[in-house]
Amino acid sequence: MRYLFTDHVLRGRAGDGAAVRASVVNEHQVRAAAGTTMALAAVAFAYAYFEHRYLGLQVASSFFFVEFLVRVGAGISRSPVGLAAGWMTRRQPPDWVSAKPKRFAWTLGLAMAGAMTVITNVGIRGWLPRSICLVCLTLMWLESALGLCLGCEIHGQLVRRGWARKDEAFEICAHGACDVARPPAWGARRPR
Repeated sequence: MRYLFTDHVLRGRAGDGAAVRASVVNEHQVRAAAGTTMALAAVAFAYAYFEHRYLGLQVASSFFFVEFLVRVGAGISRSPVGLAAGWMTRRQPPDWVSAKPKRFAWTLGLAMAGAMTVITNVGIRGWLPRSICLVCLTLMWLESALGLCLGCEIHGQLVRRGWARKDEAFEICAHGACDVARPPAWGARRPR
């Protein structure tokens, strides 16, 4: 039941022989979706900033709210941009990464899209919507161009500090974002 709202479940063995069963998403699909949403947001931001036309920003922020809501609730392969991204990356072999850190990042995106939806649709203009939009554009660029998921990095930090729970199964994150250092064995020397 806990894997109901995930795209795929990876089963197998880790290098140390531990059983692996984790909900995963395709990193290529995630990066293509980030690039697509970045392009849409950049056009909406350009119209709002240079032409002072906020309709595109209102529509884009409302669409992104629905997009991230579907990603968090049902998975990226069921969201509108995720479907297009899956089609764009269909010929590449999948690069599976854990869904939990990505879902955390998408929850942050959902919060920003929700804030932007409210802010732009009640008529607030100026530096506030532009600043939030620039933060979103930067995060989407980092994910799509560099493969750096800042939300995944934050999730990893929360797990390392004990403020969030690590996936019971196994976490495979891009660039080792959710690696948690294991404590040394009792009596083992620590490196200096």
